[in-house]
Amino acid sequence: MSSSKLFAAEAIGTFFLCFAGIAAIVNGKADLVGIALAHGVALSIAVSIFAGISGGHHNPAVTLGMLSTGRIAAPTAVLYIIAQLVGGTVAAFACNMIFTPEAVNTAKLGIPLPGPGVTTGVVLLTEFILTFLLMTAIFGTAVDDRAPSMKLGGFAIGLTVAFDILAAGPITGASMNPARSFGPALVFGDFSWHWCYWVAPVAGAVVAAQLWQNLLLEPKKAAK
Repeated sequence: MSSSKLFAAEAIGTFFLCFAGIAAIVNGKADLVGIALAHGVALSIAVSIFAGISGGHHNPAVTLGMLSTGRIAAPTAVLYIIAQLVGGTVAAFACNMIFTPEAVNTAKLGIPLPGPGVTTGVVLLTEFILTFLLMTAIFGTAVDDRAPSMKLGGFAIGLTVAFDILAAGPITGASMNPARSFGPALVFGDFSWHWCYWVAPVAGAVVAAQLWQNLLLEPKKAAK
């Protein structure tokens, strides 16, 4: 498949997630349940739409997890990550233009950030666990040949994001996705804590991917 199609699929899918999530936070009307549903439903739809084109990663941590198991080549992974960061940034820019400066400043453009008193260690552990669970859902529903079709998998993946946000949104912002953190951080100009939202999600995704690859997946049978 052409690079332009892959790039477009990953960028637009990431825009789905980031626009819905950022807008739900910045509009000031949604509670935690609403914010979780906005992220989860948007990702479910994005994965269902674009799975047949790019696999529906929409997350640099997911792409790097897939890279660690050899399911995507390094040049394609770089293309995916650039597309995801572009999609997240365009979504943040759009929200910055749509909502009032007061709303944007109050919500810090929806940047995932730690709650009051949360330490660096807690951020790293929490984001690791949340992304581990997300990557587990991806492998279990979209990679494992024993699983239902990817169209159903998209909703399981989105529901995992939703319950992760419900579980830990007040603790870390429940990013699980470096692109979701990068876009609003770049547009708003606040990269505090940003490294945590790369390191922990990538580590969680890679560990989950390796667990599935080496323990949970059925070995491929040799061709006769």
